Order: sequence, then C-alpha cells, then structure tokens
Amino acid sequence: MRISTLYILLLLTVLVSCNNPQKSKSSDTVKDTIPNIVMLIQKCSRLYTTEVHVHKIITHEDDKKIKGSFLGQDIDITLPASERKIAIPLDATLKAYIDFSHFTNRNITKKGTKIEIILPDPKIILTSSKINHQEIKKQVAFMRSNFTDAELSQFEQQGRAQIIKQIPEQGIISSAQESAAKILIPMIQRMGYQESDIKITFRKQFTLHDIQILIDKSTVENGEAK
Repeated sequence: MRISTLYILLLLTVLVSCNNPQKSKSSDTVKDTIPNIVMLIQKCSRLYTTEVHVHKIITHEDDKKIKGSFLGQDIDITLPASERKIAIPLDATLKAYIDFSHFTNRNITKKGTKIEIILPDPKIILTSSKINHQEIKKQVAFMRSNFTDAELSQFEQQGRAQIIKQIPEQGIISSAQESAAKILIPMIQRMGYQESDIKITFRKQFTLHDIQILIDKSTVENGEAK
C-alpha cells in the first residue's frame, strides 16, 4: 500500500511538471529584434557620412565694346587696352548626411536570417566656401577699373553654383552609403546578425536629377551661411 501510494505521488509530480507553463523555456520563442534596431538607429539622428573638399579655379574675362549702327551698318568694336582677366581660387566643403529621426520599421526588410536596412534619402550640403584672396591672379588693362568686391562676391556665387552642378562627379552618394554601412553593420551585428546577412542600401539608384533634389537648400549655395 505504501509502495502504490509512492508511485502515484511520483506520477502526479511528473504530470504537473510537464504541464506547468512556467517551466517552458523562452528560447523556443524567437525574439523580434526589429523594434530594438529601429530604436537604436533612430538615436543616430543626423548622421554625417561623407565630407568632400573641393578646390576650384573660377575664371572671368571681359572687355569694353562699342556697339551700335552707323549708316545702316551694325558696329561691334572691342576697344584696345580694355581687357580684364581674373582667376579666383575657391575652396569649398561638401558634406552628405542621413537623417534617421523618422526611421521606422518600414525601412527594414527581414527574411529569415537576412536583414536589409533601407536608408532614408541622403542630403547634401555645401557647408563652407572661401576665396583665397592672396592667390587671386588678375590682369587689368590701364583703361579699365579694378574688380570690385561686389564683382568678386558674384564670381564666388557662380563658383558655388558650378560646384553644386558637379556634385554627381564627386561620388558623394555612394560614399555616403558605404560610410553608413560601416557605422550601422557593427551595431546590427551586436543584435546577433552575421555580417554576411546584413545589407545596407538606399531605396533607389539616384539620377542626376535626383541629386539636385537631395541638396539641402538651407546651405551656403543660397548665401544663407558663411
């Protein structure tokens, strides 16, 4: 009788332990890391990824002309000793940044162990531009007045506009993607992903037209910063 009672008690103990939900291990449930990744990347806020220094020579030349008509003939005569030439060295700094403040789970695609981070569109800013006045080369004929500060300022504006147009040639977009990957991949690896399973990309391949849209209009190319 005592032996039978002991067997019954052991059987009840086994049944209770197998059906107790508190004893099941949480490792059987796959933890969703996407919200954690979103929160981590959002903390990056505005991430400056690329900086490019540009040295450009701005050239300009003009002369005095007499234009009109005489006895029914058009006149266009360049006055002698009236030429002006100038070469202005301009140094500028371009930066690309990515704003993660509105980064969400829609920027993440996950398939099995593979994860893709779709970066927000980058922004490009011209953070500074400066004329090296000591290295300006100019030639002014004796019948002409020297270049004025207003003219030099106008030439600088033209130089900045040319630098903006040449942004596609700088490879700044691809550099921004590579730099973002170097920063984000180690962060995601710490979440348990293998480097080979992580892909960092933009939503599209940007065209020359797109790059004009990506330029931050609040920067010095509009004369709002120095």
